[in-house]
Amino acid sequence: MWRNPTQDCTFTFTKKQRIMNTLPLIKKELADEYETTKQFLAQYPDTLNEFSPHEKSMKMMPLATHVAEIFGWPDFMMKTTQLDFAAGDYQPVFLNTREELMGKLEEDYAKSKETLENMSEEDLEGRWQMRNGETLLADYSKYEGIRHALNQIAHHRAQLGVYYRLNNIPLPGSYGPSADSMEF
Repeated sequence: MWRNPTQDCTFTFTKKQRIMNTLPLIKKELADEYETTKQFLAQYPDTLNEFSPHEKSMKMMPLATHVAEIFGWPDFMMKTTQLDFAAGDYQPVFLNTREELMGKLEEDYAKSKETLENMSEEDLEGRWQMRNGETLLADYSKYEGIRHALNQIAHHRAQLGVYYRLNNIPLPGSYGPSADSMEF
């Protein structure tokens, strides 16, 4: 039962009624984030792979690689129940060029897109965990895990945008025009 505290009304939902058609929304958002990220990575400067704005910050190429590889997370999450860093489930990818970045983005987006196309709304109810051995880092429904991945894309792409700005690299618009591109 859900009660809206600002209104005098109460709603009762069955489990089936709580399941919205979120899968089409996830597919659309992943596609939108892919198109925006493709524009960002097309601007990537191969000559600044080692740039970092601070000693505690990632270098530019590992950050850009991370942005690209997050597009594979929905596929990975739907095909597994956990990622355990201590067990070696995650192996970092090392890229060197814009062309490699674009290829990684294309490959991982295609895998996740296909997975999302071939699943049902109910598949999003499964559980997925992120662990480091015995330490539980995150425990999500598959839906929550994919939402987290989509949030990570925007977060890390924004970090990359700061790196670009510090190096006078024009920024494409993300959710509207940028100071460098009024096209949207």
